[in-house]
This record gives sequence, C-alpha cells and structure tokens, in this order.
Amino acid sequence: MLRDLKGISENFGKNWSDVMQDLLIEIHTAVQEAPESADSLSQIEIEEFQRRFDEIIETGIAENPLSTEPVPRKRGKKKNTRPQNLIERCQKYQTEILRFMADFRVPFTNNLAERDIRMVKVQQKISGSFRSVEGVANFCRVRGYISTVKKNEGSVLAAIKGAFRREPFMPTVAYRYS
Repeated sequence: MLRDLKGISENFGKNWSDVMQDLLIEIHTAVQEAPESADSLSQIEIEEFQRRFDEIIETGIAENPLSTEPVPRKRGKKKNTRPQNLIERCQKYQTEILRFMADFRVPFTNNLAERDIRMVKVQQKISGSFRSVEGVANFCRVRGYISTVKKNEGSVLAAIKGAFRREPFMPTVAYRYS
C-alpha cells in the first residue's frame, strides 16, 4: 500500500496520497507504542484514525472523481486512472487495510507474504518450470513449513530434523508483529 501511495504521489503529484502515507505510518507508530498487553488500539483511537482515513478518501475523490459514465460503443464503464483505482481500493477494502490497528496479530505490511511467494518465482525462474502440480505443492509445503518456523523465531535446522523424526514444529501462539 505504501509503495502504491508513493507511486501515485511521485508519478501523478497527488497530495492526498502523501497524507494517506503519513496517516498509515502514524497508525503503525501508535500500534508499536501500544502496551505489550494490548491486542488493539483503543476504540477512541480507532474511530479517530478511521475518520481521518475517510477524510483523505473524500479528498482523493474530489481530486480524482471516479468515472461512472459508459464509454461510447464499448462495453462497461470508462477505464479509471491509477489514482482512481487506488482510491476505489482504499474505499472498498478500508477494513482490511486498517485491520492491523484493531488486531495486533495482523502485520502492518505484507512483506512476509510477498517474500514467501518470491521463492516460488525464483525456483520457477531457475528451473524453467515445475514438472508437475504435485511438485509445486511439495515445494510450497516445504517453503511454508520453513517460513512458519522463521516467523515464530524457531531453528529451521532443528525443525527439519524434527519433521524427519515425526516430531514437527508446531507454533504455540501467534505473536505480535513489529
């Protein structure tokens, strides 16, 4: 999300995207500074951040009105610009975008998920392709296991040894991402 907002700001010169970036970083800072015992921000903080998020969306819509008029002689509606598409996504997925402040188990970024997917693409690039769907499934299962161990700060080597001894690594509880 931050990458998309930065791109809109740099490529289209839209002020609302800078303000949205600042808000998301401010929320993330508030989450990091919350007491360890908390599992979410206070209801007052959540409502205030949501109000500000909505205001920024309204500003973005005012700067980039969403198109609803159909294109002559073509099906569907007129193609939106990248800033319009991002505003529409922010509106549609507001709950998901801001979930990290209401549930501290949800990470601020999806970098870990992107990193997990990247390994599949690297393997595919090196080998050219996977030979079967079963091969892809096995690769993903092993990479997922290793990723889970790393995310739970366990020893990868010990976890792999345990898997061969039929004593697989089992995460106990979710921990707070920072």
